[in-house]
Amino acid sequence: MKKLAVITGVAGGIGGASARVFADAGWEVVGVDRRKVEASETAAHHFIHADISETEAPAHVFEIVRSKYGRLDALVNNAACQICKPIVETTAEEWDKIFACNVRSIHLSVASSFSMLKESGGAIVNVSSVHAIATSCNIAAYAASKGALLALTRAMALEFGPDGVRVNAVLPGAVDTRMLHAGLSRGHVEGEDIGKLVRGLGKKHVMGRVGKPKEIGQAIYFLADSEKSSFITGQALVVDGGATARLSTE
Repeated sequence: MKKLAVITGVAGGIGGASARVFADAGWEVVGVDRRKVEASETAAHHFIHADISETEAPAHVFEIVRSKYGRLDALVNNAACQICKPIVETTAEEWDKIFACNVRSIHLSVASSFSMLKESGGAIVNVSSVHAIATSCNIAAYAASKGALLALTRAMALEFGPDGVRVNAVLPGAVDTRMLHAGLSRGHVEGEDIGKLVRGLGKKHVMGRVGKPKEIGQAIYFLADSEKSSFITGQALVVDGGATARLSTE
């Protein structure tokens, strides 16, 4: 029987690449996203259209998974949203939106799927961000949510360890995705070559480039697969091309 993974935010760069990595490894993949796409567009075998930040959505999603498959071996909490504004200009509604998408959705998804993960001895991989440990100006709500997710990962690992469920986080740095392109476009001349901006950012990295979505997907798969990472839980794997290894004063 094939192992089953649920990947949220599957229509995005990292989510889509992760689905392909899992599928290529022989897993069955259920993709979830608020953008309606065909499963074939994401490498997922089954697609569920849902906004995971809505309070009732996680229970609905995992009821479908339970009724269709009756099992779950890995949950990849990848869906996220971002608002880039100064702290004092960020409204309460915007702050709550970020935390509903980036933190609350994961709490509710795990609560709704835990019985299946416990039965299979499965794994949870939360996609946090390097912004959880080193951040920039005008992205405070996002950074705070990703820091909260890191703490939640540790708490889940402690509570779920006795049940044989491992919980870890991947912290991507700059990755060539739509979210990165949108961030780079802000504050630059409209119409400026996005490829040039990406290459310029890449030169600031130890590796001399930004990451590829597949590289993050491979890190996620490593932490999800019980044969590859069976003794790892409660940890944060930074995948950032060495960006956070360098002092800003260097």
